[in-house]
Amino acid sequence: MQEGILPGMSIQQLPPQLINQIAAGEVVERPASVAKELLENSLDAGARSIAVDAEAGGVKRLQVRDDGRGIPADEIPLALARHATSKIRDLDDLERVTSMGFRGEALPSIASVSRLTLTSAVEGADSGWRYQLDGGHPLADPQPYPHPSGTTIEVCDLFYNVPARRKFLRTERTEFGHLEQVVERLALSWFDVGFELRHNQRQSLRLPPARDRQARDRRVASVCGAPFIEQSVFMDEAGAELRLWGWLGLPTFSRSQMDMQYFYVNGRMIRDKLVNHAVRQGYQDVLYHGRHPAFVLHLELDPTRVDVNAHPTKHEVRFRDSRLVHDFIYRTIKRVIAELTPASSPTPGATAPAVGAHEPPPRMSPLDLPETAGRRAPAFAPDRPAPAAVAEQLAGYQALAEGIEQSSPPSGAEPAVGAPLGYALAQLHGIYILAENQAGLVLVDMHAAHERITYERMKAIHHESGLRSQPLLLPLTISVSRREADLVESRQELLEKLGLQLDRLGPEKIAIRGVPALLREADAEALARDVLADLREKGGSSRVEEAANELLSTMACHGSVRANRKLTLEEMNALLRDMEATERSGQCNHGRPTWIQMSVDQLDKLFMRGQ
Repeated sequence: MQEGILPGMSIQQLPPQLINQIAAGEVVERPASVAKELLENSLDAGARSIAVDAEAGGVKRLQVRDDGRGIPADEIPLALARHATSKIRDLDDLERVTSMGFRGEALPSIASVSRLTLTSAVEGADSGWRYQLDGGHPLADPQPYPHPSGTTIEVCDLFYNVPARRKFLRTERTEFGHLEQVVERLALSWFDVGFELRHNQRQSLRLPPARDRQARDRRVASVCGAPFIEQSVFMDEAGAELRLWGWLGLPTFSRSQMDMQYFYVNGRMIRDKLVNHAVRQGYQDVLYHGRHPAFVLHLELDPTRVDVNAHPTKHEVRFRDSRLVHDFIYRTIKRVIAELTPASSPTPGATAPAVGAHEPPPRMSPLDLPETAGRRAPAFAPDRPAPAAVAEQLAGYQALAEGIEQSSPPSGAEPAVGAPLGYALAQLHGIYILAENQAGLVLVDMHAAHERITYERMKAIHHESGLRSQPLLLPLTISVSRREADLVESRQELLEKLGLQLDRLGPEKIAIRGVPALLREADAEALARDVLADLREKGGSSRVEEAANELLSTMACHGSVRANRKLTLEEMNALLRDMEATERSGQCNHGRPTWIQMSVDQLDKLFMRGQ
């Protein structure tokens, strides 16, 4: 018996109806899947206003109405035919797809598992035309029907003829939640288009077109919540023929889930491991433990450099130069976050521990590290730390306020002019610094703030001196794959920059002769294997840098000013000035906020002044 042929069965061509129903299983999972395909068709048709009306979560009825170009009467039956599309003509078009849809499978697949009615009219036509299908079978030829310019598609009784699929649908509330999410995701990409969503005759969402920055901020706030906009920074960076723009949530606006992460490539929302890794790396060093960043980001690049034909639902893409894209996203986000000092904060002091519109902030202790008995607490380093070695760097913090100039405002001067964090007033319980700036009151966690300052200075010194290699007393021989052994030979220059001394001994055997000096106590074999795995999968590795930074972070934590350490006003002001000049100083090394702002208006409300 030939393999793959069941006994008593002969090979035969599948009927068109069954083909469409099989295809429906790839692109139609639930009402939200239907809405996605219909909305994308409307956007490709040039619609500037789209209304979605659903009943029973979209299972009983789902209607999408737009004001796009419409479909000519003689092309309406063709629009419901399999592999019929106006969006591509040949392979060249497929290699530079700019439309949201292009396969020509969605409408016939949806029609095969529902009762579908399509009504459309082109601009200037005397009448619109209506075409009805039941389970993919036409009920009659297209009939004249009044309709303004544009298209309305109504899908009723989804999966009525495929009960095995219908039983996998969830509750009405769950299905509508997925549908609403589809509309919101598209609304965060197509800002020039107005969206309206109704469910069971009640309006759920209304988003007018957003053509300027202020209107776009309002739309993002409508979807992600006002706190996200208040605690995010807008970015727009370009380089290497790539452009990355959108809204980056501040590190202190983190989430317990990855539920507020929107990433678009040429207007198409995607879920991609490479992109997720790049963004996560960009937030390295500033996220609270186990938290996830929030963002709405758009990547724009030449369509020929990205393959959108990688998955039936088009949620996944392939980049022609994945390493370039990864590094551009990572370095751009890292630089933008690094520049978020108190002096440039888009929302001064809004770096509060609030984490989202619908969840409470994580419980954060001001300081959990005990004071070391009999030891003088380290102080703030002068502007130019003299020692080059990391161990000596910590010793440089022992001379409290050495070389620091008086920074208090002169008597009678306007408070905090030119100083974003203002000037110190007092110290609270040996933990917090209270300062006055032009906006109101600033509270600073002095240990968290000094920890970040110490850490950034130590990293700078470490990077200036490079990753020096520490030879092993006895070389370690390990077995690896042939591909990894090839990498040891071909990527020697990169390995040396990482402080790793690796030699190939045979087809699948290498010797570890040296490791980064800072990581001399680390597991040499595990480190080498992790780096080679990264090189194999991503073309590069950040393992050594991440491990070194983790060690520096620990050292900085122990080398920073402790709780209950009494500081003078001069010392407190010196810390405030250092915070204003230090990258990522809004968060400590563990992602906790280092300062918050309370405006005069907020203080007035606390005391009900003016009410």
